[in-house]
Amino acid sequence: MNGGTVLGFDFGARRIGVAVGQTVTGNASPLITLTSRHGRPDWEAIGRLVEQWRPHALVVGLPVHMDGSIHELAAPVQAFAAELGTRYALPVELIDERLSSHAAQERAAGDGRGRGVGRAWKEQLDRLAAQVILETWLAHQGHRQ
Repeated sequence: MNGGTVLGFDFGARRIGVAVGQTVTGNASPLITLTSRHGRPDWEAIGRLVEQWRPHALVVGLPVHMDGSIHELAAPVQAFAAELGTRYALPVELIDERLSSHAAQERAAGDGRGRGVGRAWKEQLDRLAAQVILETWLAHQGHRQ
């Protein structure tokens, strides 16, 4: 894939963490956590992000069990990814998100934020998980070139 901006998503029924990354540098940053309403993503907010960042691709974390088998939550994630591709006419790639939540918690704790509770903490973890997912994908891209 050519260099450019990529958006990464950590999909959940209640919240969707979003990160932005750059294929040229291989870096990603946590961006925002969107709230889903009645299990439906906030497509207007996602559309604004796509318009603002003008990504050339979208990356979505796919839940996978530690043994490599597909997680039971994979179907809604796959439906979300398919809808992203249809709505925004962009390539969408799914990537194994094993341990992304754990890595996000370690990053948050390592930043001196400790272990938190509540909505703000969960939203922060969702953004950080999206960053981990996107960094994993970006690293994978580096090995393909």
